[in-house]
Amino acid sequence: MAYPPGPAVYPPVMGMQAPVMYNPVPGYEGLVPGASGGFIPPPPVQPMPTPDSLPAQDWSVPALSEEAAREAFLKYVGDNCCWSSGPAKDGVITNKEQFNTYRYRLETYTESRKTEWATKPYDGQPVNAFTQPPPGPWQIPVTPPEMFKDSVTDVEVPYTSSVKPCDKCSATGKCACVACTGSGNKVCQNCNGSGKISAEESCNECNGTGRKKCSDCSGQGTKECEICKGKRQLLSYIKLTAEWKNNVEDYVAEQASGLKIEKLDSVTGKQLIKDTKYMVYPLMGFPDQNMIQASERIVGDHHRKYSQSARILQQQQTVELIPITKVSYQWEGKSYIYYVYGNESKVKADDYPATCCCTIL
Repeated sequence: MAYPPGPAVYPPVMGMQAPVMYNPVPGYEGLVPGASGGFIPPPPVQPMPTPDSLPAQDWSVPALSEEAAREAFLKYVGDNCCWSSGPAKDGVITNKEQFNTYRYRLETYTESRKTEWATKPYDGQPVNAFTQPPPGPWQIPVTPPEMFKDSVTDVEVPYTSSVKPCDKCSATGKCACVACTGSGNKVCQNCNGSGKISAEESCNECNGTGRKKCSDCSGQGTKECEICKGKRQLLSYIKLTAEWKNNVEDYVAEQASGLKIEKLDSVTGKQLIKDTKYMVYPLMGFPDQNMIQASERIVGDHHRKYSQSARILQQQQTVELIPITKVSYQWEGKSYIYYVYGNESKVKADDYPATCCCTIL
């Protein structure tokens, strides 16, 4: 049997490992069968964009009303089993303080590509290695998914496929059954291979032989080869793997409310800015200088980090104003606090004074 050029394998001798003869594909000479592929550097990156001025914005968030603060508190208490609603319902609110904070977020959507040799069962597919030069890794059209959504896809590189016999089964389509080591039978579990269940009584499960037909291979001793699926031959080709990843980084401005910043990860705020471009320019003219500095740092870091190993497809920067209200209240002569934060009006109340209302009879 004649085999086309490409990663070629001499027809094997039964039971012996076939010697490999590698014939490199033009443009992919460094790619060796059996070795894991590496990521391919992307085309040259475009220069950084020019700055944009920010449109006029309303930087404020309306103050939380006492009714809204109490409603959020009651819902929070109601979601906790065995908590008494007394403090939330009857506590007297004595003070409300606003500690609104900004959150800057940069999303950099990248595409990376790598190539490696791969095989699959040969089922009559066209073989086209060396019929013409294959395209380079970044010349192969691959449609990206929805922007800012992680995804991975595999594509066969054109003009790299050839056929070779399956090494695993020596081109027979079958391999020895692992369960019975190719014998077709296994030790009877009922009698542990003795053939008897007592000194006088033979084992009915194995008819006194001590062994039973292997259920994994139906007594054949062989099973279909898992590599070639019984086809005896493999299609060998270069596989291109394209990976899209949304790389996200946040910066939250410090605030003095006492609420831990990590609590804000689960909430949203009022969106002040949303800027989506091939590449964004850091914030300019923002009222908080810390946010401007954070934007400059993060945009620069993403450009350096991702433009060398991947292709930047799009970036998006947003600024949210997250509402935080610190509520002080009194109940039964003592003072307590709770926080209401985010558009979702989430509540945190570590010192809630009535966390158990169960009665033991």
